[in-house]
Amino acid sequence: MVILRSPVAAPGNHAITGENKHHFVVLEETCLIDSNKQERKAFMKRRDFMKVAVGASAMALCPFTGKAGASQISVKARQLTPGSQVKVFLAGVSRGAPEQGIKLAVRNAAEVATDFSWLSKGDAVFIKPVNNSGNPYPATTSPAAIATMIGILKEKGARRVIVGDMSGVQYLRFSPTSLSGSSRALMASSGLAKAVQASGAEMHCFEESGWNAFYEDFPAAGSNWKRGLMMPNILKEVQHIVLMPRCSRHILAGSSLGLKAAVGYWRHDTRLEYHGDAATLQEKTAEGNTVGTLIAKQRLVISAADKLLTTNGPDKGYVFEPDNGLIIASVSVVAHDMVSLAWLLENRRIIPASERDGFIDTSKVVPKVANHMVTSWLGGWRPALASETMTKNSINTIWDDRVLTRSYDLFGGVPAILLESANSALPDALKNRLGRMTAF
Repeated sequence: MVILRSPVAAPGNHAITGENKHHFVVLEETCLIDSNKQERKAFMKRRDFMKVAVGASAMALCPFTGKAGASQISVKARQLTPGSQVKVFLAGVSRGAPEQGIKLAVRNAAEVATDFSWLSKGDAVFIKPVNNSGNPYPATTSPAAIATMIGILKEKGARRVIVGDMSGVQYLRFSPTSLSGSSRALMASSGLAKAVQASGAEMHCFEESGWNAFYEDFPAAGSNWKRGLMMPNILKEVQHIVLMPRCSRHILAGSSLGLKAAVGYWRHDTRLEYHGDAATLQEKTAEGNTVGTLIAKQRLVISAADKLLTTNGPDKGYVFEPDNGLIIASVSVVAHDMVSLAWLLENRRIIPASERDGFIDTSKVVPKVANHMVTSWLGGWRPALASETMTKNSINTIWDDRVLTRSYDLFGGVPAILLESANSALPDALKNRLGRMTAF
């Protein structure tokens, strides 16, 4: 097995240390580049804040005065309803496989997960990656996977393929009157921009079109959202959406998979409600995927998961490359996430306990403090101090995850997962193990 670690590297450099002899690398620490002034911006990043949070354990004794959530019912205590059978396709990827091998596995998974009959010649397709930071895959979506999907869509007749996202608030501040930071610069740093441009697709960064380039879309009835969600206008110009997340831990939500990727669409006032009403953050994550646009247009969810961010997240953590990696594909975002979370948990079981049981991953205080900090970035200290207190969602099995639990209510029950091999590189033992972990 190859284990990749990610301490902070010098800005703009892939700092290679002597540990590389043992398959260790250092991930790139991204600085923002203002496209107008070409100056480096020094925003406080989540990792920097976590260092402060280590010394804030006293917060547990003197917590924020914001409201505590009323919905902190144990997931295991809730009654789950069985749903219909859904196929999830897995393509195996051997550790150290060349880029062409990864691209072939992505193609294998995509072409068995859907027949692309929904795509007519001349259609426009939006690919939604995860580019929360400027750090390379698996902190962001795999550029090789993005390039492959662009190629497939063009082969199938797509006239336009657009790839876009809006990065995290720790790197980008967006309001009706101001903008600091750049998703485009972060996409360049992560490697996604190069893959998009080389493949002949368009790149669209939501903030570049301005505050008014968003429309209000509404989640399913009975959601915890108080208002509609502000979604980017570019989605009105396409007939189809392909979601391409990564497989990662997340210090606030527990994991960052397909459902969590919806946050990248949202304007910052929507993100402020999301973080400010923190008691139901996990539930609102699932509910955000029920807006009309996503229900009507999302066709496929596919993740490259030959590398995983197994601790901390969403931007940094312990990068692990298992002997047998996966490409995970399904037409159902819920079924995809059940398998992707099982895969994350399986790899967390393998990594060294010293990494898995670190302070940031195990602390109940850090998520509370971190969420108040994110809320302050979005709306200032007053909303941060008034925001609800977040309760950590400890996830030891997929049945512990509040995001998935809420999604079962919204999408017709717990899918009966049918795992199918997309290529011959998938070990039967791995397929069977994931099958047991996702069986309801």
